[in-house]
Amino acid sequence: MAAASLRDIVADDDLAVLSCAEMRVAESLAIEGLADEHGTVAQGVSSTELMETAGAAVATAVAERYLPQAAVVLCGPGNNGGDGFVVARHLEASGWSIRVGLLGERERLAGDALNAARLWGGVIEPATPNLLEDHPLVIDALFGIGLKRPLQGMARELVSAINARDLACVAVDLPSGLDGDTGVVLGAAPRCELTVTFFRPKTGHLSLAGRACCGDIRVAEIGVPRGVLRQIGVKQWRNGPALWRQALRHPALDDHKYRRGHVVVFGGDTMTGAARLSALAARRIGAGLVSIAAAPQATTIYRLAEPGNLVVDLADAGALAELTGDARKNVFVIGPGAGTAEQTAERLMAALATGRGVVIDADAITVAARAPEQVFAAIGGETLLTPHEGEFARLFPDLAALPGKLDRARQAARRSGATVLLKGPDTTIAAPDGRAIISDNAPPTLATAGSGDVLAGMAGGLMAQGMTAFAAAAAACWLHGEAARRFGYGLIAEDIAPQLPAVLAMLWGDAASVGESFDRQPDAG
Repeated sequence: MAAASLRDIVADDDLAVLSCAEMRVAESLAIEGLADEHGTVAQGVSSTELMETAGAAVATAVAERYLPQAAVVLCGPGNNGGDGFVVARHLEASGWSIRVGLLGERERLAGDALNAARLWGGVIEPATPNLLEDHPLVIDALFGIGLKRPLQGMARELVSAINARDLACVAVDLPSGLDGDTGVVLGAAPRCELTVTFFRPKTGHLSLAGRACCGDIRVAEIGVPRGVLRQIGVKQWRNGPALWRQALRHPALDDHKYRRGHVVVFGGDTMTGAARLSALAARRIGAGLVSIAAAPQATTIYRLAEPGNLVVDLADAGALAELTGDARKNVFVIGPGAGTAEQTAERLMAALATGRGVVIDADAITVAARAPEQVFAAIGGETLLTPHEGEFARLFPDLAALPGKLDRARQAARRSGATVLLKGPDTTIAAPDGRAIISDNAPPTLATAGSGDVLAGMAGGLMAQGMTAFAAAAAACWLHGEAARRFGYGLIAEDIAPQLPAVLAMLWGDAASVGESFDRQPDAG
């Protein structure tokens, strides 16, 4: 299939995810005012208004979730603390019993934060663990997106006390101590029940540690116009069907199996179940034909398995050359159960030499790590790497220590020339051009043997039907998570593919029948 025919994702503003720097730019553009298509500049919003709207949104979210009660608002010395003063004022006006603690000296407040403290008008106490003695609800407005160093001193003591006393906590923008870009906890962070962030989620919210700290995430619109996203040029999104639905191949009236692509899964000699899982997933996702290619001593097992799989004997190098020389076989999946012997390396390089689609998974990643530069140099077509963290460390040992998963995946994609799907509860997908998608819909039940083999087959099946590696990775990852969610507890890898027809039917059906799960977004404030 020619590269020009491959279909890719569509950037979706509702699914945009911002870095901390991009959020600052968004606020600056909102203050300056945006020019429309005629060059007319709309009136901007003041920074004071942004803070007021943000704080009011947090207060509304708190009031909707909790009954009026004693609450402590912990305010930091910057604008996050300013938001906290606004929260305190609105909650008190609604009948809540509010105490405000300030980290640092009041005399050091400046700008909008100082104005917000004056408008609060009530008592401002030193922020110490003493404020938490009566087990109040805590509003964490200590630090927001600007924090880049570990919490120390009193800030660390406050966070430790919140966690030690198991207090209900709501974070303003970010739990204090969570890096908004990397999603890494800087020393400590409170375990929150709710986090209210503004305009769009930040990358740190969707990290594994971020999700553990944030609790429920609510995104509040605060007056920043959507148009700033185009000016910023956002290149990362939260995974969802809106990104790739139009690239997903819908069966056509005049279809036949050859139009839907032919996937080849290279089967292993002993761990034969992995290739079978991949092959079945590729077929369920819509590939027209799927072949399992393996050494003669294993092909009997494959022939006795699922009858819809074609089986090819790879008796020698000539058989491999004949297989890869057939241009109708447009995607190769290599790695599931393949083993790490030299034959896997030979098959990998033969597949890459075709310039067609290749999914490099599992054992093939381990094999590639022995000569990564040789493998990367051979990548010429749509190629997807699907490592978990351990495999990633073998293939990219110098990148494995980088704190941010998004940064790791991006640099790996740029270096390799392949799309990288870095697996985990916060699976991150990065294209060589820097675009990235964070997928957070995977339930913990997917932590079962063989689920990765299914994912590789799904991605291969979508690539065979004309999706780019980037779009196929995003779609496969989300569909994989949704299929597992539909099945529920007791999931094993064999249960995933049978759920796909129902998931695909809802995606292609009437939008009203899709249900909340298909466009799961943090609630708008």
